[in-house]
Amino acid sequence: MIDAHQHFWNPARGDYDWMPMDNAILARSYGPADLTPHLKRHEIDATVLVQAAATIQETEYMLGIADATPFVAGVVGWIDFEKPEDLAQLKRLAKHPKFLGVRPMIQDIPDDDWMLRDDIQWAYEALCELDLSFDALGFPRHLANFHTLLTRYPKLRVVVDHCMKPQIRDHSPETFRFWADGMAKIATDTNAFCKYSALVTEASEGWTVDDLRPYVVHVFEVFGPERMVWGSDWPVSRLARGYDDWRAAALELTTHLSEAEKAAVFGGNAKAFYRLDV
Repeated sequence: MIDAHQHFWNPARGDYDWMPMDNAILARSYGPADLTPHLKRHEIDATVLVQAAATIQETEYMLGIADATPFVAGVVGWIDFEKPEDLAQLKRLAKHPKFLGVRPMIQDIPDDDWMLRDDIQWAYEALCELDLSFDALGFPRHLANFHTLLTRYPKLRVVVDHCMKPQIRDHSPETFRFWADGMAKIATDTNAFCKYSALVTEASEGWTVDDLRPYVVHVFEVFGPERMVWGSDWPVSRLARGYDDWRAAALELTTHLSEAEKAAVFGGNAKAFYRLDV
């Protein structure tokens, strides 16, 4: 069992620019001791620790945690795609046995076309050359550009974070179809995996399993269980009732899968995609 998407942070570091400091749930420190009870309760053996700040210093902070925490099997970090000289940093980080790849915080970048800019293409080429992973973080409005990017780099090992954050709280036939069509194109035309995570934080406060169901049915249909990867998105998931509720919903929504398929979704696929040594 692997949780393929979780975070640790300390707001006192000062580089979590997205974090509202008046939010009592988010604006506090989270470390391995806070997550351990959840992992033990759900018999989860390992995790992937994912960046939450747009700094190399945070990546090094996470790698330090990973070195001291046996259950952290790997780290998805960050480099500055706008600085070609960061290629040296990427090569240095790639030597760490628990460094898996990077995640630019595309959802927070005002320019939706940023990922296609000529001056940052070196970074995707470097990820291909170094055989590192790329976590695609965005919203439904980014789907067309991600399709362009991922078909441009077929050798890039990509996982779509959080099912590309469908706006479940504002569900309508039109918004669902826009998101569903974009996800289907990525699933069909690329080898990308998809993270089965964070759907609860895109739903309304009183979400139910049935609110999530059409979105889950769609991603499993187009990507197949062999490319779906479960993650908690903890502690962000605490905004939507927490680890236990999302885990329970994720399991309920996959009862139709075979035991082998469940084993893949909740562990095996993460191990294969990220090439984890667990």
